Amino acid sequence: MLVVLTSVWTYVFLVLVLGGVFAFFSLHVIGPAEVGLVMRCAGPRLPDDNPIAFRGEAGYQAELLMPGLRFRPWPLFRVEKHPWVQVPAREIGVIIAQVGRALEPGAKSGVYKPEFGDYTDLRAFVRGGGQKGVQRRVLAPGALVPLHPVAFLAITKRRVYGLAISPELQGRRSEGTLKPESFNLKPQQLNVVRIAPRNDERGTSDVVGVVTTLEGRPLASGYIASRLGGFDDVAAIESDNPRDDSLLIDALLGDRNDVHENYQDFQAFLDAGGEMGLQHDVLRYGAYNLNPFLVRVEIVPMLVVQQGEAAAVKAYVGLSTQDTSGASFKFGSLVRPGHRGLWREPLRTGKYAINPRIYQAEIVPTAILNLNWARAVSTAHSLDAKLEPIIAKSKEGFVFSIDLQVLIHVPDAHAPRVISMVGTMQNLVTEVLQAAVGNLFRDKLGSMEAIAFIESRQLVQAEAFEHIRTQLAHYEVETRGVYIQDVTLPVDIVNVLKQREIANQEIATYQMQQSAQTERVNMEKAKGTADMQAELARSAVGVDVKTNDALAREREGRGEAAYIEQTGQAAGAEVRAIGLARAEAYERQVAALGAASTAMVNAVEALSRGNMPFVPEVLVTGGGGAFEALAATLTTSLRAHVAHGPDETAVDETRVPGQVWQCDIDDDASEATESDPELRAEIVEDASSGPLPIDESL
Repeated sequence: MLVVLTSVWTYVFLVLVLGGVFAFFSLHVIGPAEVGLVMRCAGPRLPDDNPIAFRGEAGYQAELLMPGLRFRPWPLFRVEKHPWVQVPAREIGVIIAQVGRALEPGAKSGVYKPEFGDYTDLRAFVRGGGQKGVQRRVLAPGALVPLHPVAFLAITKRRVYGLAISPELQGRRSEGTLKPESFNLKPQQLNVVRIAPRNDERGTSDVVGVVTTLEGRPLASGYIASRLGGFDDVAAIESDNPRDDSLLIDALLGDRNDVHENYQDFQAFLDAGGEMGLQHDVLRYGAYNLNPFLVRVEIVPMLVVQQGEAAAVKAYVGLSTQDTSGASFKFGSLVRPGHRGLWREPLRTGKYAINPRIYQAEIVPTAILNLNWARAVSTAHSLDAKLEPIIAKSKEGFVFSIDLQVLIHVPDAHAPRVISMVGTMQNLVTEVLQAAVGNLFRDKLGSMEAIAFIESRQLVQAEAFEHIRTQLAHYEVETRGVYIQDVTLPVDIVNVLKQREIANQEIATYQMQQSAQTERVNMEKAKGTADMQAELARSAVGVDVKTNDALAREREGRGEAAYIEQTGQAAGAEVRAIGLARAEAYERQVAALGAASTAMVNAVEALSRGNMPFVPEVLVTGGGGAFEALAATLTTSLRAHVAHGPDETAVDETRVPGQVWQCDIDDDASEATESDPELRAEIVEDASSGPLPIDESL
């Protein structure tokens, strides 16, 4: 009895133990962030190309055990716990499918359909024609999805979720786990692509994202980049606007990224005809979830055209080249925007999200450009970084070092033509200007003496300006100024100039001293004038008085003259009347007495009325001549002296000037005067001047 009871309890115990073991291995607690991967240990054989059982075959089952207490009978089923795929913020997850159809030849990723969702429904993925390999859609930042660990591998920056089935992947395990490097990815490629201004030691710079796609149709023949829809829209705008280039530029600067959500919906990109390779449209500022297996982004500087600049654009994609420069332009072709070649219209001040891999922009300064042939370079640009001071020799062999400054200006509308002729602004400076300027000064200085160059520096500068202006005009560049900044002179010339300057300074000193003495003289004159101001005033008043007296006398004389004139006219009238009366009387006397008798009567009457004696009181007779006149004069003077006394000079009022006096003079005296003409002249002069005074001693 005891033996029977013992065997029963033993059986129960064994059953309980076996049941506990069965329950222990059959019941599974799936955590809240876990899935249970079920493996069937017995069943039909799986197809060769599919590692997951959908119809109860032996192997990994398609159905996953979700969080909770789940039962799978042991030992028929074995359950493995796997975490949900979790994508951290600012990162993405890339899916690689290990189940589904094979990819088409040349394809690099599996087709995506909306019913696939986040790849959580494995049966929907397989039924929808999901393909093995890299999936085009990525898991967004923060995603938390229960992916089938065998059907899909999820690659994130920090780990790889899932079980690699292929021996190749299993061989890439590093420290027993897979990493992004196992799939030829760098961890940073699984970050969200962020395009934002970059800060560096030079400050903040604007950037764009240049996109290269690794899957799509091959590029059209002759093209190096893909643009959705090609350039048909540009051709349509060009036909409607044969002259306006601004609309063409706007169309080219725009993009069609809205079609594929900025390459984030890669399936939409391919459906829209996207081609593999470099893309025309760039990414602007923003954050993008891009599949690193399919899209590569290069961050490059944005084209920024500052104020005082223009950008001449060279296009390597677009419609065929059609030159619009004209037959007279011999330096390449200028095309309308949208064609391959150098655009005839430059880009002006602004920021442009343009692909620098297919549009090369040459920045042309359109403000006044300062170029220095000197050790110091301009801070606004580096075009003159390679320019050195000009070394030239004078006619005598003296070596000069000349610092030169040249100001040039490129009109913005001419920027494409300038670039077409010289290639770059650096070429304009180093190939054109440097040769023109250097040769000019070397030739000019070589033909001049050193002193002459120094003294005619302004003339040389003017000639240099005209020469450079002529040279740059061929390249449609304006010259605004040429200035000789500094000249390093030879030591010998410096000594000569110093001595000359010292001499000039001494001359200037002497001139200043002379000027000081002159000013001193002027000061003394001014002082003397100031001291004599009272006398000068009196003198000025006296002058005014004399002037007034003179004017009075002048007017008095005029009055007297008028009086005399009137009186004379009256006297003349009286004389005329008397004369006419006398003439009438004479005529009657002549008629009565005869001419001779009338003359005698009138002569006697005239003598009777006059005071002149009929016989002269003194009579000097002789042969005539100067001595006779002198004797008569002396006798008259002697008579007057006796009559009036010794203190008075007698004047013969009855002597008529020019009256002939006669006196008897010895012939010898007459001969003496005739033989001495000078004596005779003195006697005649004295005789004509009137009676001579007689000395009292006589």
